[in-house]
Amino acid sequence: MKRLRRSAEWRFFGVLRTASPGLAAAWWALVALRGLLPAGFVLAMGWLISAVQHGDGLGLPLVAMGVAFVGMQVVAPAHDAVSGNLGVPASAWLHERLLLACVTPAGLAHLERADLADDLAMAREVDRGMTGPDIPTSMPGIAAGFSSYAAGTANVVLLFGFRWWAPLVLSATWLSTHWFLRSGAIWLQRHDPDVAEQQRKAGYAYRLSVDAPASKEMRLFGLGDFVIGGMRDIRLRLMDLSWEGRRLGRRQAEIAMAIVAVGNALFFWALAASAMHGDLSLGRLTVFAQAAIGAAALAFGENDWWLRNAAQPIPLVLQLAERAAPVGALPSGTRQAAGMPATGITFDNVGFAYPAGGHQVFEGLNLTIPAGRSLAIVGQNGAGKTTLAKLLCRLYDPTEGAVLVDGVDLRELDLAAWRARLAVVFQDFVRYELSLRDNVAPGGASDADVLAALVDARADDLADLGTVLNRGYAGGTDLSGGQWQRVALARALCSVRLGAGVVILDEPTAQLDVRGEAEIFAGLLDATRGCTTILISHRFSTVRRADLICVLEHGQVIELGTHDELIAAGGRYKTMFELQAARFEDADAVEDEVVR
Repeated sequence: MKRLRRSAEWRFFGVLRTASPGLAAAWWALVALRGLLPAGFVLAMGWLISAVQHGDGLGLPLVAMGVAFVGMQVVAPAHDAVSGNLGVPASAWLHERLLLACVTPAGLAHLERADLADDLAMAREVDRGMTGPDIPTSMPGIAAGFSSYAAGTANVVLLFGFRWWAPLVLSATWLSTHWFLRSGAIWLQRHDPDVAEQQRKAGYAYRLSVDAPASKEMRLFGLGDFVIGGMRDIRLRLMDLSWEGRRLGRRQAEIAMAIVAVGNALFFWALAASAMHGDLSLGRLTVFAQAAIGAAALAFGENDWWLRNAAQPIPLVLQLAERAAPVGALPSGTRQAAGMPATGITFDNVGFAYPAGGHQVFEGLNLTIPAGRSLAIVGQNGAGKTTLAKLLCRLYDPTEGAVLVDGVDLRELDLAAWRARLAVVFQDFVRYELSLRDNVAPGGASDADVLAALVDARADDLADLGTVLNRGYAGGTDLSGGQWQRVALARALCSVRLGAGVVILDEPTAQLDVRGEAEIFAGLLDATRGCTTILISHRFSTVRRADLICVLEHGQVIELGTHDELIAAGGRYKTMFELQAARFEDADAVEDEVVR
């Protein structure tokens, strides 16, 4: 029983009961009814034959046969309808569990682990149907299969009227096929690492083909044939793996066939002998012969594929939350964050490496960000600028040292309360396929705050607040990269209006021209006055406006000061600044020459 309760099939039926108790009860009742009706038809047939043989009235036997026959025809489609309706909430419930497993952990580490990514790739097949039918499609097949098993069981019970050993022999005969033939089923490949890898690749190729962001490069570089060819190769590889898993072993098939032949031969020999000795009436002989034939419904059949295919991803979905939670867990503190930071934020001897592996990003990082001031962070790619922002948002915790807010370890603060103090724009900000209003204030805000934030971000002329920012929707529109960046900035500025006190901008104007950037940043400084602002940028025309500038290199602060102080120091900042300034001067010279 312990092993049974851990099985995918047991959990599958537990999901049905949890998702819709009423429909699940009706579904099982119809399984029982569909199982009893064929056995009732067999008994009615035996009754009719006995009535004919003995000259009894035929009315009641014919009525019984008719009721059983009509019942079998009516109940089956009704059961299919209930099955489809039960499959929809079950699939939705599992999908919700899958989403919760991904979004509930406060950190991000669980989304970057290769083993969890493989499990996620297999788990999400529960309602995508890429490697087999989804649950709503599978449910009628599962219903038919369980009804067959119920009918086989009812027929086996009838055989107790012949000999005590008859039902035991025939049930063991047909059930043995499950043991010998299950090795040739596709579900045994579900947990194979190669299958998981191919499923991930197939899913990625699919997204490249249908998602809008990749559509431009797909066409520009002529990648259509490449992706389709790759998809075809991946699917063929999955088919090869499936075929390898489906192939029946000759030895197992021969044993199963031998057991079926011997068991049925023994029963029908005994049945024939009893009939020849006059121990059985013609009616009883008919009932037992038909019941023996009906017992074949217990054999390994189509239901094994439907049920196993639908059930196998379910343990992965249910266990994903258990596995992801500790990996992505960031225990919340209890101290409130209202009004913080009042004095400053300090990275105190911080060390950090991403859980998924790789080099040490920070080792002994020390940095203080004064409250109410603006700090710009510059450095080469890979210096740790974005990682610093993630630690400050507490998407990860340092592996060494601590991030202190007004001298309090960030881990002691209530996590939701601290994040409510943050207004962040990351490089890879999300472009929500929602209205402009919901893009600026996903958590909700008054129209006045939304409009004010759009004005501060110079984005008040993009669209009406109710316009969906995607052309794929009726009345929708699309935006340029720079316009989207203004919307993302408006999102952060709206958060400031709602109480955020720490503003983190990771390359906030990378897709804007220099003049647009200068205009936007001037407005940002005014709108975030009094906030603690951290600006990450490669453009020195922007960072020079910050109160302090920090130069990161190899995870260490190598320079810290104002723009004038760092220029006077003649260090790395001055070198980078002059290189970029020279490039702009060259561009201006070319532009002047063209004008002349």
